Amino acid sequence: MSREKEVVKRKRMKKSGYDYAFIVFNTIFMFLFVVITLYPVINTVAISFNDGTDAVRGGIYLWPRMFSTKNYVTVLGKQNIKTAAVITVLRTVIGSILALATNALLAFVVSRKKFLFKSGVSLFWVITMYVNGGLVPVLLLYKDLHLTNSFWVYVIPGMISAFNMLVMRTYMQGIPDSLEESAQLDGAGYFTIFWKIISPLCLPVYATVTLFVAVYQWNSWFDVMLYNRMKAEYSTLQYELVKLLSSVMQQGGNANNINTTVGSGNVTPVTVRSAATVVTMLPIICLYPFLQRYFVSGLTIGGVKE
Repeated sequence: MSREKEVVKRKRMKKSGYDYAFIVFNTIFMFLFVVITLYPVINTVAISFNDGTDAVRGGIYLWPRMFSTKNYVTVLGKQNIKTAAVITVLRTVIGSILALATNALLAFVVSRKKFLFKSGVSLFWVITMYVNGGLVPVLLLYKDLHLTNSFWVYVIPGMISAFNMLVMRTYMQGIPDSLEESAQLDGAGYFTIFWKIISPLCLPVYATVTLFVAVYQWNSWFDVMLYNRMKAEYSTLQYELVKLLSSVMQQGGNANNINTTVGSGNVTPVTVRSAATVVTMLPIICLYPFLQRYFVSGLTIGGVKE
């Protein structure tokens, strides 16, 4: 009996040794992963707050060597930057709200078992993910619809997304049918079921889709160049920063040359580029922590169905 206990004890010690080794390896791996992930961001912030002339020497890692805010003054002081920031915020907020509403309604319809054409409609939207008319036909279509040279070209084309709709549909299909049947027995219509039963349960996937759309709207600049290039009042923050970086690189020659035409002698292309990058990513970084708990559960549950 004592021999058996000794064998069991050895197995437990061996197993605990493997567990300990795994914990140590996993901790080291995660630490290195965090360092690799965060270092480029911290380094960019450090360079953005460093004097441009001093930054040419290199050797800036986690902290600015000569602190300066001139790079942000250059970026934020660009002509039309305030109007562009307002347009960017408006397209992000309005575009996210409208996209969430339309995709949620469409997903609710397609997820209903009694809807006869749900398979055909779903297949139609899946096809649109792989096939489109191309850049020129889309441009001509938007022109005929009078969407070009207007604010609504940022919002209306993005109101429906096949990917976002399918994610929502899969999530809604995981909700028990008994909830809907109980509501129908109490006299509730489909809109009441969607608004008071389905939507409260879909907050995680709603937050996930909202984050997807908001990041796209905030970072988008190519559509500005295509459809509203001649309309300065509809320019966005990203497009203005793209034009600033382009002019900086053309005037400065390369990232290591001092560009006296951009600032007051202590601003260079590399520091302006870093400041523009921080301005671009800061709002999304501030928004993400509030949606993180919904984001993970909404993406996993919405992508897997038992």
